[in-house]
Amino acid sequence: MKLSTRGRYGTRALLELALHQGEGPVLLRDIAERQQISLSYLEHLISPLIAMGIVRSVRGARGGVLLAKAPEEVKLSEIIQLLEGSIAPTECVTNPGVCTRSEFCVTRDIWDELKKVIDGVLEATTLQDLVERHKRKEQPEEVMYHI
Repeated sequence: MKLSTRGRYGTRALLELALHQGEGPVLLRDIAERQQISLSYLEHLISPLIAMGIVRSVRGARGGVLLAKAPEEVKLSEIIQLLEGSIAPTECVTNPGVCTRSEFCVTRDIWDELKKVIDGVLEATTLQDLVERHKRKEQPEEVMYHI
């Protein structure tokens, strides 16, 4: 089970907007450059995010895109659901009718538990959490010299 580029790149683009929250609109080409995402692919990803009210587009000379909500209000579960749909490890987890063994299948129980854990992490993580993680990773650790 892997997230597609839609989910990964979409999350990275939204992180970029969250990092620049309060600074005004950000140009898509700047996001594409900083996150190493094709501009045409990024334009394709932004459309559903605008339609769902996560991103707002601003036209004009100082236009671009920005978050329509505060970073702490945008959960990764919302982003991934919008861009990926269900990320169940197997189809039978979300649609038991596809398998005649679903009622007594022990492995399906494991896949269901896995989905619940993934859903829990995505539900508990916001763009603000990613901003804070980003800042921690950017700060070089202090070097201590012992004499």
